[in-house]
Amino acid sequence: MAGRNSFAKLRAAMSPQAQARAKEKALLLRQEMDLAELRRARRLSQEELAQVLDVGQASIAKLEKRTDMYVSTLRRFVEAIGGDLEIVAKFPDHSIPIKQFEDLNHP
Repeated sequence: MAGRNSFAKLRAAMSPQAQARAKEKALLLRQEMDLAELRRARRLSQEELAQVLDVGQASIAKLEKRTDMYVSTLRRFVEAIGGDLEIVAKFPDHSIPIKQFEDLNHP
């Protein structure tokens, strides 16, 4: 835990303004990431993810650049990096999880 303790010391030495900027950036990163950023945040290489999904590394690179894909493809990607995919419809006054995609058959 020495690394964690060192980070706490560094953060404590930062100015209040720098701490606020760092906190704001961390919150922003938690809210929004593309697939490549998400994979890197989980500390996985394209090669490692390709092995899990039983595809080539080039397929992962191509997938990460796509802006349109099947929900099942996105689900496989997210599950392969250790997550669960939830689809939520957001309205000004509330959000509703869409359950239609929860029952997709997994291969």
